[in-house]
Amino acid sequence: MSLNYPILADIDEDYADYLLQLNQDDENIRFVAIMNIADEEQTELLAWLQHAVLHDSASKVRELAATRLEGWEDATSLHTLAQALSDPHENVRTAAAQSLSEIKHAESADHLATYLQHQNDFVIASILRAIRELRAEPLFETILEHVQHRNALVRKEAVSTLCWLQKQEGLATLAHIAQHDVDTEIRRTATGGLAATQVSTPEILSALHSSLTAEAWQLRVEAALTIGKLKVLDLEQPLLQQLDDPYWQVRIAVARSLGLLKSKAAIAKLQENFQHDISNLRKEVAIALGEIGGESAQHVLLQHAEDPDPEVRKSIRIGLALIQEKQYVS
Repeated sequence: MSLNYPILADIDEDYADYLLQLNQDDENIRFVAIMNIADEEQTELLAWLQHAVLHDSASKVRELAATRLEGWEDATSLHTLAQALSDPHENVRTAAAQSLSEIKHAESADHLATYLQHQNDFVIASILRAIRELRAEPLFETILEHVQHRNALVRKEAVSTLCWLQKQEGLATLAHIAQHDVDTEIRRTATGGLAATQVSTPEILSALHSSLTAEAWQLRVEAALTIGKLKVLDLEQPLLQQLDDPYWQVRIAVARSLGLLKSKAAIAKLQENFQHDISNLRKEVAIALGEIGGESAQHVLLQHAEDPDPEVRKSIRIGLALIQEKQYVS
């Protein structure tokens, strides 16, 4: 890498001194110059930031320039950042990936699509992360290929991007990943992505049940929440069994979902959880009982109206109000 910052045509004379600073041997002078150039926020000066990212000999200058290109979505800036993902220094690669992750315009995905065929796994993963929230449907098939990638980092970003697309055609793949991937975090992401389904197919039900009974408690939490979002009555009984889960985090998710399912069968088990030490669980139980409604749920809430925790007592009042509202409407 070298200096040789280019002369920019037709720039304001007030910026002329920057070129002298950029071509100094002292990297600290160049660092300050790049900082000041970025602060100008002028399109006509972008070429210097882009040159710094790819050609400055000091990694700290390249890192700064990559960081300050965040928010610029012209084609040259996007390609510059994508190329910087292969920089020999990790701090530069990370800065470029972070800047790319902030892109907002759907058309930016078109400029970055070619890098999904790169030989470098970090580049592929970073581009997948960058386009995730853009919901780039034309890249569906390419994204689908990467969910089977040998590298877990790439698979994780591909699965997350596939979830964001919310395409029904991708749900069978997500169900398979949720049940069979060797990486727990990837399984958790895929399980959450199943919430986009419009039809609870046998494959999706099997995947949710598998995740609900998985060894990793984080996966059980995700499955319980997804079942509640989908209101999958077919999994009410497996969900009920998880109210005895050794992890209170799982019980909270289960209670929330049983409330959404209006599960009358859950009332007795929910009452047992009013004895748990974790106040956040008792709060969730109170709201769930309010969502379920009916005399039995109301009786349980009244029994525990004097809970020692004020936040739990507040949730009990909310639960009782929900039941009264249902009674009034009916």
